[in-house]
Amino acid sequence: MTRKPLLVVDGDSFAHRAYHGLPKTIRRAGDKGGGAIVGFANFVLRLYENEQPRAVLVGWDTLDAPTYRHQAFAAYQSGRAFDDELVDQLELLPRFVAACGFANAKAPGYEADDFLAAAVAEEERRGGAVVVASGDRDAFQLASERTTIVHPIRAGEMARIGPDEVRERYGVEPKQVPDFIALRGDPSDKLPGARGIGPKSAASLLRRHRSLEEILATGRFPAQADDLRLYRRIATMDASAPLPALPDQKPTFASAAALAAEWGLNRLAERLTDLAGEASRS
Repeated sequence: MTRKPLLVVDGDSFAHRAYHGLPKTIRRAGDKGGGAIVGFANFVLRLYENEQPRAVLVGWDTLDAPTYRHQAFAAYQSGRAFDDELVDQLELLPRFVAACGFANAKAPGYEADDFLAAAVAEEERRGGAVVVASGDRDAFQLASERTTIVHPIRAGEMARIGPDEVRERYGVEPKQVPDFIALRGDPSDKLPGARGIGPKSAASLLRRHRSLEEILATGRFPAQADDLRLYRRIATMDASAPLPALPDQKPTFASAAALAAEWGLNRLAERLTDLAGEASRS
């Protein structure tokens, strides 16, 4: 029998997508914002139904604590500003995840990405399979024979990314993705990359030399060598991030329905009540 996968979700990635993708007219009790909660919840519930995982872990950024990335590179993710209503809902979402019987991972100094990497490393060591849900292409570095990335490509549609798809999209191996990002740059994180290098030339260099370090050893980019090493470190997910215990879980959708009802999100509460009923009958 095929063992059920661990499902690992980049919480901030999909909360942001939900907040910006759904009408601001979705309100919870007290006339407070509810769209990010509803959109995130529906996404995670759909993923749960599709993947039937043994357990779910949601990783979160800590917005009020800088990571080593911010300390090492002042421009990292600079200029990002979050609406107060989004921040408010981000603070509530871990409560919803816990009410569902799922696990959260959040700690100062780490990003959601780091918890994805740590969970993948731990589950693969145990011989398990992993499904990673992230809207960030940095997560492609985690693709392997045991780990699949599910990545949104358009409304309601997700691409499944394994090693073959990483090679097809980027022209590099999954483990080379941080080197590729360092060379090509990443505008969303404010990483400038190597001067004059785009995605095709970055992939070509890595096919010839296997790693950024080997490229630098040939004498390329002497004036940027230290910066490129820093960009690679920033783009590499930290698999040492602290994780909660991840035993097999039994969802507690009735508790989540009660929380959604308390928040005045009645349609979400109804969906969770239906899921709780289905779970009790199975």
